[in-house]
Amino acid sequence: MNKSIKITGSLLAKNTALNFFAQIVPLIVALVTIPYVIHGLGTERFGILSLIWVVIGYFSILNMGLGQATTKFVAEALGKEETERIPAIVWTSLTSQLLLGVLGCIILVLATPTLVERVLNIPPDFIEEAKNTFYILSLSIPIVICSASLNGVLEAAQRFDLVNAVTVPSSCLNFLLPAIGIFLDLKLPGIVILLLILRAATLGVYLILCFRVYPKIRQVLLIDTKMLRPLFSFGGWVTISSILIPILVYIDRFFIGALYTIAAVGYYSVSYDMVSRLTIFSRSFSATLFPAFSTIESDKDKLKQLYARSFKYILLIMGPIVLVLIIFAGDILHVWLGGDWASETTLVFQILAIGMLIDGLSRMPANLFDGIGRADLRAKIYLLSVFIYVGLAWFLISKMGIMGAALAWTLRACLELSLFFSVAWKVIRLKRAIFMENGILRGVMAYGGLVAITLFVIVILGKTLLIQSIVTTICLSLFALVTWRYVLDVEDKQPLFLAIKRTRGWGYRLNEFAK
Repeated sequence: MNKSIKITGSLLAKNTALNFFAQIVPLIVALVTIPYVIHGLGTERFGILSLIWVVIGYFSILNMGLGQATTKFVAEALGKEETERIPAIVWTSLTSQLLLGVLGCIILVLATPTLVERVLNIPPDFIEEAKNTFYILSLSIPIVICSASLNGVLEAAQRFDLVNAVTVPSSCLNFLLPAIGIFLDLKLPGIVILLLILRAATLGVYLILCFRVYPKIRQVLLIDTKMLRPLFSFGGWVTISSILIPILVYIDRFFIGALYTIAAVGYYSVSYDMVSRLTIFSRSFSATLFPAFSTIESDKDKLKQLYARSFKYILLIMGPIVLVLIIFAGDILHVWLGGDWASETTLVFQILAIGMLIDGLSRMPANLFDGIGRADLRAKIYLLSVFIYVGLAWFLISKMGIMGAALAWTLRACLELSLFFSVAWKVIRLKRAIFMENGILRGVMAYGGLVAITLFVIVILGKTLLIQSIVTTICLSLFALVTWRYVLDVEDKQPLFLAIKRTRGWGYRLNEFAK
């Protein structure tokens, strides 16, 4: 690759759609295969397999943020048309991650006896099998860590088509292979060997694709020690954020368990886990935005424009869905879990839905900070949030139970969005005009009107399911028309026009084929 990447609305829309698809398909496969795997392995062995997935996720922190750092610096090199720097960035990062992965492998091997025999409550009959399983698992740590780096290299070039061509089958096989192993009557070590082969094959495919996209990587094997400092500096702040985020996400459940009952944890967790699926939209968009911000970092005007528009896109996509969830929360929970769950968790569900929308918006400045090389700002804001949130969550949960937990989580999201937005405003020197010019104010007004009118009419006419359905459908239709006419501009509509054009082209080709 010798040319710089041109960041366009069509490219971002396509890549966001690919990322969304890549998250949905494995989820469907998991829903289908996990019951079979549980039945085939039994509770104890499935518990060990679940721990394996957790351990791999935990040890991925040894990546030290170098995967994102690689994406950042490769994208930046592409944006500045300094492609000669890319081989040194890639090989320096990959070598560092390989060494960190080997270190993780050694740590897990040494820790396995203590982990299996003393830390984890594994029945005596399964201890030897669990040990062998963890020993095999340790070999996958360097493979997984290195794969993250190569994945980031492809993302830097906005080649999410290639990334997801690998990610989708790999993620699906991560759930399918245990089922295949059970069919073949394999024990846990055999199943983990299948998963190890899968990860090794995934790494190999990533490497081949990187050679294809960046031929110079294959031609120039160069390790630049001068790159170590910026890579680890950026990656270190990413790692701090990675450590803090689970605290922000899960600490409320520990507080509920400590102050109330495990049943209350269940009520809250189910609502949270269901509503959190909304983040699939912001995650899909964020994964595309981060390398895009890195690529156009030097073009300040374009950077500001893309950042401003990102708020509009998330609001227009997630906002209507959140409104629907709020209106029909009770009915959804009643059908899904029953009347008792609905009465206990409807308001919790609604508060969390609002929080997820705010959290989705806060991901935009968070990605901006990473994209411009200021990952430290994101980490520092999360650190401040942790100190405030822990006290707030404990207080509200002690006073209001699971409703207090939902309220604390949403207030934390508001705090983070305010901090992220205000810091970003100063860092990239934004002006109000940039939000006016890119339709942000019109988008906020349109969405505010949708929420106000829909809820007002429902309150006036009644809260029956039929009335709610009719009013919501009419209001959403009007919102779509207003958005298309007054909020979206030519640049926003272009990706849709191109998609329609391609769809018509595919239809024409299918008709020709049918003839």
